[in-house]
Amino acid sequence: MRVQDSYSEFPVRAVIVMGVSGCGKSTIGRHLAHLLGDAPFIDADTLHSAENIRLMESGQPLSDSNRWPWLKRVREEIERASSKLLEGHDSSLRGARRIIGSSPLFSSSSWLGGRGERLYVVCACSALKRSYREFLSRGDPENAKADRLTHDTVFAFVDVTKAELERRLRLRKGHFFDGRLLDSQLETLDPPDVTREAAVVVYGEGSEEQVAADAYRQVCNYVTKNSL
Repeated sequence: MRVQDSYSEFPVRAVIVMGVSGCGKSTIGRHLAHLLGDAPFIDADTLHSAENIRLMESGQPLSDSNRWPWLKRVREEIERASSKLLEGHDSSLRGARRIIGSSPLFSSSSWLGGRGERLYVVCACSALKRSYREFLSRGDPENAKADRLTHDTVFAFVDVTKAELERRLRLRKGHFFDGRLLDSQLETLDPPDVTREAAVVVYGEGSEEQVAADAYRQVCNYVTKNSL
């Protein structure tokens, strides 16, 4: 079964803008959040531990043991923001997973009680490996209690050439990421397969506004095709 075949059961869409450092995911994510109705925005860089930041500042690549606790914090923040969005909406939406197919809230002609409203949370996170993306979208398979209750996930991969990434990182000031780490990130990167993952690809070498607008069009088209 393709991943996206099950992606229509939740009242909140989490859009994760992903890619290696320098692709512009944080700025694009902020623009995208605005286009999606001033959606809550989470910058995963702000959730790194002091140890992770120290390692990256010194030019040492992060290992899985460094990344997994960080990814857990990212997922928790997405869940927290999604839950907060649902406050003030019909509480039955929290049971969408159980009532899907029987509730008029999710008919093809309505959304959230017929108000024509979609709820989004946007997050900028590298999400380099497929295993990371599966965790962010599905939770911990060994912990049923950690399974998400409120949100569905779509990834927007910002694809930028290595030469352009290098140029941007040389110019970037005030960020803890050491540009020497780019090669290790590119080696780790497992670009999403849009035929198997809930993902779209945007080419990130236009202006930030243009890239965000492209992401917005593709995400909206994806959600429309994969919603009941």
